[in-house]
Amino acid sequence: MMWELVFDDKGVTASAAGFADDVARAGVTDLFVFSHGWNTAEDSARRLYAELFPLVENAASGVAGLGTIGFVGVLWPSLWFPETKASVAPASGSTQAAGSVEEARSGTDALSGAEIAASLATGFADPAPVLALGRILDEAQEAARAGVADDVLVRRFEEFHALLGSLAATVPEYEDAGERALLTSTDPTGTYQALAEVFGSAPAGGAQQGIGDWFGRALGGAKDALRVFSYNVMKARAGEVGRKGLGPLLSTLRGVRVHLIGHSFGARLVSFALAGVGDPSPVASLLLLQGAFSHWSFAHAKDNPFGEDGALHAYANRVRGPLVATYTRFDLAVCRWYPKASFLARADQSASTAGRWGGMGEDGFQAVTPSADRVMRADGTTKYDFEPGTFYRVNAEDVINDTRADAFAGAHSDFVKPAVARLVVAAASHS
Repeated sequence: MMWELVFDDKGVTASAAGFADDVARAGVTDLFVFSHGWNTAEDSARRLYAELFPLVENAASGVAGLGTIGFVGVLWPSLWFPETKASVAPASGSTQAAGSVEEARSGTDALSGAEIAASLATGFADPAPVLALGRILDEAQEAARAGVADDVLVRRFEEFHALLGSLAATVPEYEDAGERALLTSTDPTGTYQALAEVFGSAPAGGAQQGIGDWFGRALGGAKDALRVFSYNVMKARAGEVGRKGLGPLLSTLRGVRVHLIGHSFGARLVSFALAGVGDPSPVASLLLLQGAFSHWSFAHAKDNPFGEDGALHAYANRVRGPLVATYTRFDLAVCRWYPKASFLARADQSASTAGRWGGMGEDGFQAVTPSADRVMRADGTTKYDFEPGTFYRVNAEDVINDTRADAFAGAHSDFVKPAVARLVVAAASHS
């Protein structure tokens, strides 16, 4: 048995009528609720659920601790960003010897402003301001090629930045708000040039095609700023949909154990549903697959670089069973690009500082107790032995490791596999 819950960007749904009654009539005792992540159209989300849910159903067959199972596929308006040909190459001046520094290039600079904006605009009720962002960048590029004075070009970037800032979302959780430093910068021209270096969008020498060095860097960085903007909006939107939409709706269920599963920004959505689910909570387990939100979100103030409890620290007890998060170094979206979006908020580029803005999919829950570590085996032989109320970091490198499908995101979405389905069932059956 499967249901769809469709939410708008404010967490409002027209598909909730009769939902709790339908679940009760179906006799469901264990309800698996899954939220897709970033850049996922509704058709793509439905295909994902059609592939994953049968794997979970098969893995759950005959497992003690589970009764009649049902599934919910959450649909929410995550933004779309065009695919880019990202790459990793030896950094300028370095050798290819073992341990040499590598330079990651996002490939965003190869897109036109119009291409990026047209893709992002699908996620907004009013697409006009987003389309204007792309138009400003393309017009500035044409003006630069025509030899317009630098001060005129600077003003175009200032116009772009003001509009971008007006559209950016406010993420109230401090540990997830690193990119706000970029979006609220008072020096957009300088900031975009720096961002181009961070994302690898600074034009190579001799590739300027008549455009000044500073402008080429600023233009590439402005396009990367649109990517950071998309992260910002998706992050805020996921929290809003979870807290105001999914959580309260789950509270209407009676006699049902809910197993929350989320991927990428969808992991943030189901996590923030805990803030809206109320007490008593029907949530029996939480599984975050390559979560694209702060690994400090459930943290206690001690050992937390922010010196305060994470935004979700007070809601962890609304999960009666285990809280589980996968991580893998092959997830380039979370391990490489996600922290770069917060580069202006860092004091430097050191590994310890970068961890301040790291994501769940990089290394799992941080500064939580009680906690334990597990390893997911590709052959499915892992005995997880989960305990209720414990945070688990699951190293999924043996399973979530195929980087071939997406040069930018790597293995970020490589989770539709039997071993992952067994993890879903292990978390649910130990709640």
